[in-house]
Amino acid sequence: MPTPIHFGTSGWRAIVAEEFTLPNIRRAVVGIARYVAKQPGQHRILVGRDPRFMGEIFVEEAARLLADSGIAPEVIPEAAPTPAISYAVTQRKTSGAINFTASHNPPEYNGIKFSTPDGAPALPDVTKQIEAEIAALGEAAIPPSTNQRQFDAVDVKPGYLKRLAELVALQAIAKAKLKIVVDPFWGAGRGYAQQVLAEHGVSAVSVHDFRDVLFGGHAPEPDGELLDTCRAKMQETGAHLGIATDGDADRFGIVDRDGTYIQPNYIIALLFDYLVETRGWRNGVAKSVATTNCINALADFHKVQMYETPVGFKYIGELIDQDKIAIGGEESAGLTIRGHVPEKDGILAGLLVAEMVAVRGATLGEQLRSLFAKVGSYYPVRENFHLTPQAKDKFTVKLKSDPKELAGRKVSRVVRTDGLKLIFDDGSWVCYRLSGTEPVVRAYTEARSEEDSAKLRKAAERWVLE
Repeated sequence: MPTPIHFGTSGWRAIVAEEFTLPNIRRAVVGIARYVAKQPGQHRILVGRDPRFMGEIFVEEAARLLADSGIAPEVIPEAAPTPAISYAVTQRKTSGAINFTASHNPPEYNGIKFSTPDGAPALPDVTKQIEAEIAALGEAAIPPSTNQRQFDAVDVKPGYLKRLAELVALQAIAKAKLKIVVDPFWGAGRGYAQQVLAEHGVSAVSVHDFRDVLFGGHAPEPDGELLDTCRAKMQETGAHLGIATDGDADRFGIVDRDGTYIQPNYIIALLFDYLVETRGWRNGVAKSVATTNCINALADFHKVQMYETPVGFKYIGELIDQDKIAIGGEESAGLTIRGHVPEKDGILAGLLVAEMVAVRGATLGEQLRSLFAKVGSYYPVRENFHLTPQAKDKFTVKLKSDPKELAGRKVSRVVRTDGLKLIFDDGSWVCYRLSGTEPVVRAYTEARSEEDSAKLRKAAERWVLE
């Protein structure tokens, strides 16, 4: 029996040589081709990748299979950021893109993201149709393509960098004489932020600026505990800011001048406040159900509409497409803004943070304290708990219940936008979600003080493990 292929919150991902194999890749690509062939218009698909192992081979095989299926492939020869591929889809007016990437997942993973013609991650109604096309292929293996044609090659970098320069006040960063350290984490973002900053006279140096398919031996996720090299380079060069991106550069990590990692929840809130202040955009803000309620408080403060979505950036992308929001973000370090692609953009996020620091003339820590003075303090935390298959099955059943209390805290409301979110009388909350790609349960908590945050985290953990 062939391996079932399911597209989760951000595409299909699996472990290389276990489920992510050439036979399964062929089935996925042909399924996508069959779906696209049924859509109106000319049928062209961009094919790209991040720097993971064997990415070049996967791109070549996908291009041949698309051509065999009557779809014109446009190949991106070099590893490219997901947002750059997304932007190229909109500019070249293709039928979408196939992107071989597992984003921030560990190096043993790879995956396929499919973007629709608007450059957005495919929504569930599309991925269900693709899954049905894959299932309809039956059990027979799809043979390797023998097509030896040369396909059109596309350089997505120039157009994307030009767009970044239109969206970010790079001249303000240069005028403030900011020094920046860029950490692309050996990923697809190598050479992007550095180049656009250098072209506008900004002093930027980089670390981890070479290909390593093992990403230093860990997941290419720019979390605080993995940014020590960035911090060391900042100290060495006297940098004001460190900006990092993950494996496919759709997520960001930010280090303040004193070496403090500023978690994505706070970056989204700060940028929302800054964009209202500097752009005058008041058309709305979106966040996932697991993202800080500081966004809610700011939406009330600025008198703009707030949208709360399930986890998965495709839902925020829809609102960007409809021009309903000025900014949308997820606590997992995904963000985009009005007038840009309906896809996460870690490079843009880092550059906007640099602009904000330059214009406001204050560190991120100082800006955060000012924000708390305006709307109150918020202390969000996310923790991952790895489960055995048996424990995962048990917890899956548990998630279907509606608890009345948690460690003595009365539940005032149960929200099932995505997973299980328990909101307590004092406004604190906890949200549980099972990962779609790893044997992990994610526990999100938020309280209004550091002391209460520590208590809530312990209570949330006990509920997972008891």
